[in-house]
Amino acid sequence: MRTVELLCSPELEEAVRAAWDRLAAAGLPSLARHPHPTNRPHLTLASVDEFPSGAEQRLADLCDAALPLPARLDRVEVLDGSAPLVWLVRPAPQLVALHGAVWDVLAAAPGPRPWHTPGRWVPHLSLALRFRDADRRRARALAGGERPTGEFVAARSYDSETRTTVPLSCLEQERRR
Repeated sequence: MRTVELLCSPELEEAVRAAWDRLAAAGLPSLARHPHPTNRPHLTLASVDEFPSGAEQRLADLCDAALPLPARLDRVEVLDGSAPLVWLVRPAPQLVALHGAVWDVLAAAPGPRPWHTPGRWVPHLSLALRFRDADRRRARALAGGERPTGEFVAARSYDSETRTTVPLSCLEQERRR
């Protein structure tokens, strides 16, 4: 599987990581406990089995032209399905436009994950996976009392086969140096 993900500005990433830490300290599920080096707050725009030929460069060009984008977090919610605890993102028009453009590039990609496709996508930053709905009120009190703002400043792609990321924007490439 390959993804297209947007990365947070330092202040927004710090706010999300602080929520991860508060959840973990309270004994609730939290991504603070996920030790993989690629684990960091991100907004997934798309997820497919593989990128079509030439898509990676086209996606990088799109992201470089669009970033940075404003980001404003909303309420904390438990999503249906796999039950992740998430901080919803208010979708600014520029973000919705980038999301649509990414899917235009990936139109021929095999195995699109339907929950990221236009019309079904719920923009969010994950706080915990496999979260019990019964703990939602407590989690909201711990994680979502504020509505942080910041920007999405870089883009990357996660490759589930190699468990690595590849930069999709100049800003992410510079950060890795």
